[in-house]
Amino acid sequence: MASPYRAIFAAPGAAAFSVAGFLGRMPLSMMGIGIVTMISQVTGAYGLAGALAATLAMSAAVLGPLVSRLVDRHGQRRVLRPVTLVSLAGAAGLLLCVQRDAPVWTLFAFTAVIGCVPSVGAMVRARWAEIHRGGSRHLHTAYAWESIVDEVCFIFGPIVSIGLSTNWFPEAGPLFAGAFLAVGVFWLTAQRATEPRPHPRRSGERRGSPLRSPGLQVLVLAFVATGAVFGSVDVVTVAFAEERGRPGAASLVLAVYALGSCLAGAVFGLLHLKGEPSRRWLLGICAMAVSMIPLLLAGNLPLLAVALFVAGLSIAPTMVTTMALVEAHVPRTELTEGMTWTSTGLAVGVALGSSAAGWVVDAAGAETGYVVPVVAGAAAVAVGLLGHRRLRRPAPNREGQRERDDNSGAGEQQDGERSVA
Repeated sequence: MASPYRAIFAAPGAAAFSVAGFLGRMPLSMMGIGIVTMISQVTGAYGLAGALAATLAMSAAVLGPLVSRLVDRHGQRRVLRPVTLVSLAGAAGLLLCVQRDAPVWTLFAFTAVIGCVPSVGAMVRARWAEIHRGGSRHLHTAYAWESIVDEVCFIFGPIVSIGLSTNWFPEAGPLFAGAFLAVGVFWLTAQRATEPRPHPRRSGERRGSPLRSPGLQVLVLAFVATGAVFGSVDVVTVAFAEERGRPGAASLVLAVYALGSCLAGAVFGLLHLKGEPSRRWLLGICAMAVSMIPLLLAGNLPLLAVALFVAGLSIAPTMVTTMALVEAHVPRTELTEGMTWTSTGLAVGVALGSSAAGWVVDAAGAETGYVVPVVAGAAAVAVGLLGHRRLRRPAPNREGQRERDDNSGAGEQQDGERSVA
């Protein structure tokens, strides 16, 4: 392992919570596609399968920031364990309803309950931010490492989920996704030494949403457009492979897309970058948008794989810089919720992009469908150009918040320990 990565894992407990976070994040890439595979195998209703996947995404988008807000106030252990049990109960209810051929509305109800699953990636990044507080270089490397972990999850998660459901039994994919979630979250929350201290609301204190930050507003809006890129690329690529008589190749081509991001993230984490993060972020958004154009020219699967690999090179660096900007523009008392809002933006964008791409593919074919990620990339660039100045400004009261955290840290640590116990 290269020295910058070795340096971040020298911190006590870092390797353990990162591995736990990896396991806890696997359901992010397994559950949705697992539900689609399960429903399509059991009922043959692809429309119902897609609607349930969209329900899961939108439920997570709505409930995720609320869960993270509670985490910021009460601590990871106190909040994550009960909400994870609720999410697992929803998954169990869904599997039982599928087995018993229950009414369709029950499938939607239980799928919506699964959406209270915590944003494990935000929880892990909050631990890195607590450990490397004030060390921008180590934090940059840590965020790069977590982006690599994200991509590994998205490379192997769908393959594992689809493989289990198609080769064992239909419910196996969602079942194992729930098992990963339970092991990851309960192992993560058992690690008390690296848990960020909670910031309970003081008597008379009025605390709003981190979305009041102009910088975070720009990042979330840009991530809605970025999510539309990801969602539309997935749908159109599957259709592209099916039109050419090789539907099984779609997962391999999309894995190459994630591999490009994974490799770029690994290299990006080794760099010691200077200059404004907001400028790097804007360049990343522009590179992501431009990289969508060659997809319109790919006439076969090998060329498409090459184009997607190149397109993936801009993803992880942009994500790493985004998390650094969130950390800079959101008060530390609301950091987990702030990071979760970017995930919410992505989830909303994925749902919108998937729907738009499906409509275009049905109307004009798969090759034309790549117009959707091109348009979504252009929208992300527009948001970046219009909001770039907001990202350059220091966050209001950010430094004051840090000073207050330093002065009151010991007292809040004791209060947090009593509230979690």
